[in-house]
Amino acid sequence: MDEVKVVVAHHECATLRVGDVFLKVDAHQTRTDIEVEAMSRAPIPTPEVLWRKPPVLALAALPGMALGRLGEPSTASPAAWAAAGAAIRKLHDAPPPPWPGRAGRGIDELVAELDGECEWLVTNDVLPADLVTRNRHVAEAALRPWTPVFTHGDLQIAHVFVDGDEVTGIIDWTEAGQGDALYDLATVTLGHEEHLGDVAAGYGADIDLDVIHGWWSLRSLLAVRWLFEHGFDPTMPGGEVDVLRARM
Repeated sequence: MDEVKVVVAHHECATLRVGDVFLKVDAHQTRTDIEVEAMSRAPIPTPEVLWRKPPVLALAALPGMALGRLGEPSTASPAAWAAAGAAIRKLHDAPPPPWPGRAGRGIDELVAELDGECEWLVTNDVLPADLVTRNRHVAEAALRPWTPVFTHGDLQIAHVFVDGDEVTGIIDWTEAGQGDALYDLATVTLGHEEHLGDVAAGYGADIDLDVIHGWWSLRSLLAVRWLFEHGFDPTMPGGEVDVLRARM
């Protein structure tokens, strides 16, 4: 029997790896519905669905390795980062699904959530007030009208797999749907600002850097409490808190 490896686990869902099979266990089957449907619509490589028996979804492992990890230097080549940008552009150019995704939350909803998180971070002495205030200001750039496209919604670099300079697939589509293209581009480069130029070159379109910086700040401010409450460490070197400090 192959070793069972816990890839990630918290009170909402868990992912296990057994050999070349990933088993995703999710308490919210709507997320699994979205993941399966989004992968079927995406015009880029995604994991093969082997079987589904709620609450478990079995997916085949992708070849290659993750583009990188937040908080760690990426060993992927500039060409691999550019290939990721090209794959993201292909996704964004495809017909969007009929449902809104995580990257498609309305401005009023984002403002309310952002203000609440900023207040919590300061009131509970989690982060210095000047750090929160500065990043709240930077985040304003992301709070503008956008044209909805087919977004992944959680395009962290650990979800992009490459083999050499080629993208072999993208995993974890539970947040997919209509959303802001620059949210995806900001997420994949979060903590890896040095590769933004490579991603932009592969994406092949003008990118508003102020909006990218805004999403880095906004996403990080919203993530800190969730990460602490689910057993992760946003203060690790290169993590969300360092992303916030970089904007100072």
